[in-house]
Amino acid sequence: MSLLDIRVPAVLLRIDRNPFHHGTLGAVRSLGRAGVEVHVVADSAGSPVRSSRFVCQMHPPPAPGASLAEIAVTLRRVAARIARPAVLIPMDDASAVAVGRLRDELAPSYLLPQQPGALAERVADKAELAAVCASADIPHPVTLIPESPAQAASAAWQLGLPVVAKWSRPWLVPCGTGLRSTVVVHSAQEARELYLRAEEAGSRLLLQAFLPSGPDRDWFFHGYVDRTGAVRGGGPGRKQRAWPRGAGLTAVGRWTPNSQVQSLAERLTAELGYRGIFDLDFRRCGTTGSYHLLDFNPRPGAQFRLFTDSAGLDVVRAQHLDLTHRPLPDGAPRPGRSFVVENYAPLSALRPAPAGRELAWYAPDDRAPGRAMWGLWAGHVLRKLRERLGGGPVPTHAATRVVRQWGTSPLDEPAEQAELTKLTELTDDEKASSC
Repeated sequence: MSLLDIRVPAVLLRIDRNPFHHGTLGAVRSLGRAGVEVHVVADSAGSPVRSSRFVCQMHPPPAPGASLAEIAVTLRRVAARIARPAVLIPMDDASAVAVGRLRDELAPSYLLPQQPGALAERVADKAELAAVCASADIPHPVTLIPESPAQAASAAWQLGLPVVAKWSRPWLVPCGTGLRSTVVVHSAQEARELYLRAEEAGSRLLLQAFLPSGPDRDWFFHGYVDRTGAVRGGGPGRKQRAWPRGAGLTAVGRWTPNSQVQSLAERLTAELGYRGIFDLDFRRCGTTGSYHLLDFNPRPGAQFRLFTDSAGLDVVRAQHLDLTHRPLPDGAPRPGRSFVVENYAPLSALRPAPAGRELAWYAPDDRAPGRAMWGLWAGHVLRKLRERLGGGPVPTHAATRVVRQWGTSPLDEPAEQAELTKLTELTDDEKASSC
């Protein structure tokens, strides 16, 4: 008998167009294997997720750039088809922010965590997160928020080049503009030109001190905060391989005990009164050893299935159990367990994994998405190669408020030029905060 209440379906919402989002497939499988009826509201064109045997039904998502009212209409339409309350799980930041804002309107049709509607938006906003970390005494890279092009150039010099440039609300960055949600800038002129595109990006530009990557420096923490405020269904993990190298999504991750990361995650969620699923990204400073919070994602991270304990609990099952008032089982952690995204780390997927491993796409009880992924991935890679060979580089044309934490220097060691070059070319689904 399933621990979950299989009378209550689940709806996974993803507004962002990313056909290779393996986190959505992980949520489909986790809930579907437990007997829950799973509905997916996402773009299914060219996505391996649609071929999973655990998907009950795919529903058209809101159009790109949809208003809150249009998102509400889409979710009400899905609720009418299901005809009974369902657990709603946003799978990207745009969805989490929209659901937070629409909570009261959606509550009759969907089961949602009890938390202030603006909280998801607050932590997902990169500028607001700097202030949140400052008030909670959580280490965070030195952050400057310029208010003019001249201040952007001055801030870049003040932090010490290179610096990280972020749009505070990355989910608002429109497609087809050449803008990236996160880039590394190497000159004051680049910072000035980015600032001039703030209106196009839809949010403020912020500049952060660059913390170089390195062995054992990139960490993440996934969890679910239940109705009592306890963190369940997750744990700390170490990013062993990233794509692109040094700053991208987790290609290979390992469940690794880390009391400092765990303490920071639990302290921050308690300070905020946060409820629901969350995914935090940390980078350890090579000089001070402090773990700096880089991103707070108010939804499941793409590799959340890494943290499946001995009772089969993960963050999406934890949310379903908690919102249907079922007890959460007390499983044992499984440190050493690994998670591999095989299209980014094929050799790692073939190596032995004594402590256990889960692959992002292949599963013996759900083979179709893995087969579909390889066919679609080959086409995706060929398109990218044609774009790079046939087109030029993506254009970057386009009193300072300071939020400082922990008094770290802007750079703790020289960065490799090759690493920085890769960072400047990140797409939204390749940056660290998207996974």
